[in-house]
Amino acid sequence: MTKSSWVKNASQLATLAFDKKGPRTNKAMSELGLIEDGSMWIENGIIQAVGTTEDIEKQYADRLQEAEVIDASGQLVTPGLVDPHTHVVFGGIRALEFEKRLEGTSYMEIMNAGGGIHATTRMTRESTEEELIEQTTKRLNSFLTHGVTTIESKSGYGMNLDTELKQLRVMKELQQKHVIDIVPTFMGAHAVPKEYRGREDDFVDYVINEMLPIVAEEKLAEFNDVFCEKGVFTPQQSERILEAGKRYNLKPKIHADEIEPYGGAELAAKTEAVSAEHLLKVSEEGIRALAKSGTIACLLPATALYLREEAAPGRRMVDEGVAVAISTDCNPGSSPTTSMPLVLNLSCISMRLTPAEALTAATYNAACAINKEDSIGSLETGKLADFVLWDVKNYQELQYLFGVNHVRSVWKKGMKVVNLGDSAVAANAGVVMENF
Repeated sequence: MTKSSWVKNASQLATLAFDKKGPRTNKAMSELGLIEDGSMWIENGIIQAVGTTEDIEKQYADRLQEAEVIDASGQLVTPGLVDPHTHVVFGGIRALEFEKRLEGTSYMEIMNAGGGIHATTRMTRESTEEELIEQTTKRLNSFLTHGVTTIESKSGYGMNLDTELKQLRVMKELQQKHVIDIVPTFMGAHAVPKEYRGREDDFVDYVINEMLPIVAEEKLAEFNDVFCEKGVFTPQQSERILEAGKRYNLKPKIHADEIEPYGGAELAAKTEAVSAEHLLKVSEEGIRALAKSGTIACLLPATALYLREEAAPGRRMVDEGVAVAISTDCNPGSSPTTSMPLVLNLSCISMRLTPAEALTAATYNAACAINKEDSIGSLETGKLADFVLWDVKNYQELQYLFGVNHVRSVWKKGMKVVNLGDSAVAANAGVVMENF
């Protein structure tokens, strides 16, 4: 039986439709495909038609009575947000470290005392799959309430075979159980574990020869990521890991140039990586290489804010023709947030993206960064009906009113999965999750 839904009367419908495929650059990042008094017809979770309310009324005149009506009067409708860079599966928290850093303890002092990424590695190793599922589910629920309908999730808090597989298996199970779509990335090369200190090349061999084959055999990941940074993995070591992943059909991604210029962006272009991520200290040569190669720059302004660092040069990248996506970088150490609306705000405030460019970076380009642009990231005929109703009238207000969650309701494959009510008073009365 066909289940039909009719979204109508949207103050503004930002379809993100465009006449060319592939990640958007330059002025194309400002093309939002806006429709005033917008409307969509949906059947069985798939968008069938998009236009004005009058257009849809005429096209489906003999079927309007059968549809569930979603009245979007006075609201902005956008595609569901896509978060293309998270580390959402991890054990424990590091709130005490946050306080210590504010008191003046350095990151390296915390690391040397057993904190930092090594603390999360220890807690993740000690956590059972059931415990990780419980903790991660709470984070995924929070992502949903902030308008996110698809995320990428990296492993990397195991740095040994058993724990990396545990993280990836948790992602696989949650993909089946949770309404959010999860795109898995293997990141065994997130850091060098303590037991391999001074034997970094041996750990690279371990990742290539012991981890990658089993990850590929069990089909636990779509991407392979590495942290190319001074003091972590060299460009040469990173290239070995990424090329090895390609042999197992794992598409390359790369953490690059976060702490200092280190040739990470150039390596991303050389290896034809889908995305290069962080890029706070990217070089001019790196920016040009990304623009030429088509590798997407996935930028993480909340991480820069949390670490009190200058944000990545997003404005410069857009102007130079780089396709830009944005993400929360949800993780326990440097960006413990699930708020993509905040990231949209920060993209404008700290990286000088325009509101239109930021929305493209959080939807269509973000979908491109995880190779899902054929099914999500824009509201077009044939795509999944993943969309958000925002309690603002247009996309400019979404970015202008910062630090506020304007989500009114979230729809995944045509089903309402979050309802935050008709007003702030209703939202304060509690969040209603539906269809979990």
